[in-house]
Amino acid sequence: MTALESNLHVRPAAEKDIADLAAIEQAEFGVPWSENSIRHDVLENPAARWIVLADKDDSVIAYAALWLVLDEGHIINVAVRHSEQGKGYGKLILNALIDLAREEGMRLLTLEVRRSNVRAQNLYHRCGLLDVGYRKRYYDDNREDALIMYMDLV
Repeated sequence: MTALESNLHVRPAAEKDIADLAAIEQAEFGVPWSENSIRHDVLENPAARWIVLADKDDSVIAYAALWLVLDEGHIINVAVRHSEQGKGYGKLILNALIDLAREEGMRLLTLEVRRSNVRAQNLYHRCGLLDVGYRKRYYDDNREDALIMYMDLV
């Protein structure tokens, strides 16, 4: 762990984090998940795994979420608090999520990302995900295509 990372820790998301997760979600996404949807996923969805990157005061800096579907992990969200972007925290939390998927016995990971979201695509590429196709008009808000990305975990 580098000096930058020494005051940080990754842990499962908890009920106390839900308001912070929703605030980051609202700030970072044009079509954010509602606080109630996050609450349900974190507390009640047995197929969901949400993790947070927290600082020494246990404040949420970033989060990532995964759904487990048979032996496939589907990354549903990765976000970093706006004031903390550009510091490598996205890569930290995404790599932690990839490790979690392996621990859960997943054989592969998939995700969709907006074709226009080059910054996120670059992060996913740096962590080893590959482009495999497109979903036409995937996003409801503007009918933008989604890039499908994939990683083999075995």
